[in-house]
Amino acid sequence: MSKKETAVRAIDGKKRLIYAFGRAVVNVFFMVFHRVRYFGKRNIPDTGPLLIVANHQSMYDPALIGAGITRRRCNYLARKTLFKFKPFAWLIDLYDAIPLDNDRIGYEGIKETLRRLKNGEAVLIFPEGARTFDGAIVPFKPGFLTLALRSGAAIQPVAIAGCFEAWPRTNALPYPFGAVRVVYGKPIAPEQAKTMPEEELQRLVESRVRELYETLQNALR
Repeated sequence: MSKKETAVRAIDGKKRLIYAFGRAVVNVFFMVFHRVRYFGKRNIPDTGPLLIVANHQSMYDPALIGAGITRRRCNYLARKTLFKFKPFAWLIDLYDAIPLDNDRIGYEGIKETLRRLKNGEAVLIFPEGARTFDGAIVPFKPGFLTLALRSGAAIQPVAIAGCFEAWPRTNALPYPFGAVRVVYGKPIAPEQAKTMPEEELQRLVESRVRELYETLQNALR
């Protein structure tokens, strides 16, 4: 482990202020237009490396999941192509987004994600790899848990429901007023994760996300 990898990452006051303001705006927007409700927020650790693993329903998901995490910052992944649009590039730079090579993190993205996890930060990922076409959760792509195992991060399963109905990927714009829900499950401790074969751990994480999703779906019916 190099000094470069373990160096503490400084976040300037401007970015902290923008992040806090953006989170407040997102919460107000979703409360007004989508009657958002969050469950399990007490399950979110206040400190320590945390890999947040969620299902992916819509363009809303990163902002919505991050807005419910009020006691710490959340790091996001963004496709490199989004950085080409300058106004949006400025915004996601303020949010310290980690660039993605299309749907893959890529070598540099893996390095940066590990650096932030080893620095005790939280990172949100969507292991399905893309937004759902029909609202159902598709099998998780392998390999994402290496980030948690190599960094010693806790793994937090999260499920989101209602966002596919509010903004399906076939729509350019969202529908207003559909209810959305987010639930944060109990994290899997790094001590437990490192005792399990990676395939078994992936099955456990995916099953936790699916169970949380079914709970939300039942609540929305």
